[in-house]
Amino acid sequence: MLATSGALPGGPGWGYEFKWDGVRAIGYVAGGVRLLSRNDRDVTRAYPELDELARLLTGRQAVLDGEIVALDGRGRPDFSALQHRMHVRTPSAGLVGTTPVRLYVFDLLHLDGRDLTPLPYTERRTALEQLELSGDSVDTPPSWTGDAGRDLATAAADLGLEGVVAKQLDSPYEPGRRSPAWVKVPLNDTVEVIVGGYKPGAGRRAGTIGSLLLGMYDPDDRLTYIGHVGTGFTQTALRDLQQRLDPLRRPDTPFHSPVPREHTRDAVWVDPALVGDVTFRSWTPDHRLRHPSWKGLRSDREPAEIRLRR
Repeated sequence: MLATSGALPGGPGWGYEFKWDGVRAIGYVAGGVRLLSRNDRDVTRAYPELDELARLLTGRQAVLDGEIVALDGRGRPDFSALQHRMHVRTPSAGLVGTTPVRLYVFDLLHLDGRDLTPLPYTERRTALEQLELSGDSVDTPPSWTGDAGRDLATAAADLGLEGVVAKQLDSPYEPGRRSPAWVKVPLNDTVEVIVGGYKPGAGRRAGTIGSLLLGMYDPDDRLTYIGHVGTGFTQTALRDLQQRLDPLRRPDTPFHSPVPREHTRDAVWVDPALVGDVTFRSWTPDHRLRHPSWKGLRSDREPAEIRLRR
């Protein structure tokens, strides 16, 4: 079951959970553990520490929904750290030791042969909490009801978490559906960026801009590449950007720092004269924007004002 994006719902009838920055997994427990990713890929061997589920559920059979996360030094989910594990099919003991993962379980779909998906969210949560799943690598994060939504969103921002998920208390679990009964409310930031180039579009974007290559000036006045953005554009915005960027074309890159090869291929470089706003989820450790979305150009800012703060 997937969530829709939207504003934080309020009023009676909603429960709230923190939104965890990791990878979704369904766990099948019946003597052993089998983990499937959101696209039904078997990732059991990739996360051997999550075999702890079998011990916590000795003698029981269950299907659980949760998020696999890696934590930073302050105990917060760190997606960049998780990437060290996500693409390793069979990790070494050393990698498991240096980058351990945890499974945050937030829903219970089957228990001892009984299908719980038709039950209301409140009953599934109660059944899940009664299992008392808490160990070295598995935990059941809390949920809240009542008027907790806004306070929880504030707490998520203060803690540096990804956001909040609101769930209708009387809603069943709908496998495979992106349901309005679950509403994800991510906490994004907005930042000003400099356009240093673009990649031509393909498919429906053929003949226009596919994505913008973005930068900021470092303390030594060198344009530093901070990522690319390919979402958030209207057709009107794309036409306007194309008209503004065409006169700024140049033969070489304006970026002092390296741009990944997949983005330099077919790139059109431009003088760094345009400033825009993007919303984004977080910064990566190498100072790249994570999940940026284009908001629009800013005519009230000069490129020299756009500075990368490390």
